[in-house]
Amino acid sequence: MTTSAARLLFPALLLLAQPVISGAEPLELEECRISIGPGSPGTKARCGTMLRPENPDDSGSPQIRIRVAVVPALNLSPATDAIVPIAGGPGQGTVEFYLTARAAFEPLRRDRDILLVDQRGTGESATMDCPIDDEALLFETEFGIEEIIAYTAECLDSLPHDPRWFTTSVAVTDLEAVRAALGYTALNLYGVSYGSRVAQHFARRYPEVTRSVIIDGVVPPQISLGPEIATMSQKAVDNILARCAQDEACAAAFPDIDATFARVVAELREAPVEVTAPHPNTGRMEAVRFGIGQFAGAVRLLVYNANTIALLPLLVHEAGQGNFGPLASQFMLTAIAMRDALAIGMHNSVMCTEDVPFIDRASVDRESIEASYMGAFQLETLEAMCEIWPSGPLDPEFKVPVDSDIPFLLLSGDADPITPPRYAEMAAVDLRTATHLIGKQQGHGQIVVGCMGRIVSDFVDTRDPLSLDTACMERSFVTPFFLDFSGPAP
Repeated sequence: MTTSAARLLFPALLLLAQPVISGAEPLELEECRISIGPGSPGTKARCGTMLRPENPDDSGSPQIRIRVAVVPALNLSPATDAIVPIAGGPGQGTVEFYLTARAAFEPLRRDRDILLVDQRGTGESATMDCPIDDEALLFETEFGIEEIIAYTAECLDSLPHDPRWFTTSVAVTDLEAVRAALGYTALNLYGVSYGSRVAQHFARRYPEVTRSVIIDGVVPPQISLGPEIATMSQKAVDNILARCAQDEACAAAFPDIDATFARVVAELREAPVEVTAPHPNTGRMEAVRFGIGQFAGAVRLLVYNANTIALLPLLVHEAGQGNFGPLASQFMLTAIAMRDALAIGMHNSVMCTEDVPFIDRASVDRESIEASYMGAFQLETLEAMCEIWPSGPLDPEFKVPVDSDIPFLLLSGDADPITPPRYAEMAAVDLRTATHLIGKQQGHGQIVVGCMGRIVSDFVDTRDPLSLDTACMERSFVTPFFLDFSGPAP
């Protein structure tokens, strides 16, 4: 196992008329409980498996299993249009995502079923993953592009299915097949992050059965993920540290925090440091070589969420004082969570079909990328992987904004480090029934923030994005900065 395995976790003509799938065989569902894993509380559902061709254009193609779960509506006479959450990543399973955010979906479940479909290649739907052990993931710091390519080749050889058939263009056909088999008249789509791309493309391809769409942390079709990741994350960090400097208590506790951040980055680029930190799973103290790659992994995920944003100045200050243990623990926790949540094979199939081939190298600001705390390695990793990863089908107009009258609700956080509000505006350029809501000082993904579950439920009920009462967003809680490890400031 090479050390580059860990790095992969931090790297995403006119459209022909598509007929709605008809005459589908009914899908048998049985009573079940869905949960994140052993020891986690379960949720009652009805579960089943749909067999789908690996290559939908080949009648003789091998079949794969698509996991389906329905969390029934609270109303005994529910509407015939279901709510469909779609997870991000790319590579996270939808069942797992729903269980981590299910409280936000409860208002939606009052009158409608929640239809959960693990996208092909994720969760329990023909999982396309590659093994990464803890030793490579947590304890190595030296790697290079040659190792990335070698590990990518190993990953390809280990996959159980042909990776070409695990793209968004194929996945939306599975969702439509499930809808038809279960007899839902239409779908209300909620897609977060990469899931917003899936939701937009489903609405493009199957407008007749798309009743409403909520896209959260929006990835516009015309954007290729990769080149802006490092620079946008650096901008997010700069904004957080500037906010700390303007906060009297934070500035007093962590003076010159932006200079401290820059100094820590410079030191770790010179050489990794030796750190002893508890393993997130075992609790045993482990000796860790903590370098710039581990630092980038920890910081990048810290700035995604408003709650973890509050920790950043404290952790940077501690590192500036020579205490890298808290950041090392954060990295270990993040790395294991990412490894367990994302199917790397599916992730690569999406990125190497839908993003990397469309990067305009001439317009990439490599100087700004190099100057960021992440540097250029993440982008170079993506490009290296996609040199050998096979690309799959891409529908015509896939990279063009959706042109539609379907009601859309777009959600952004103004502190989002990867899908800023301007991305949502790019996606909405040809949406004629849409509104865009922006959470103040909020990060990536708004569905779990404050009253957003109620707002989304009202939108699905009315399908009128302009009539929504959004005053409650002004009261959304933002965690104050942690001034020490006892908790946030009052």
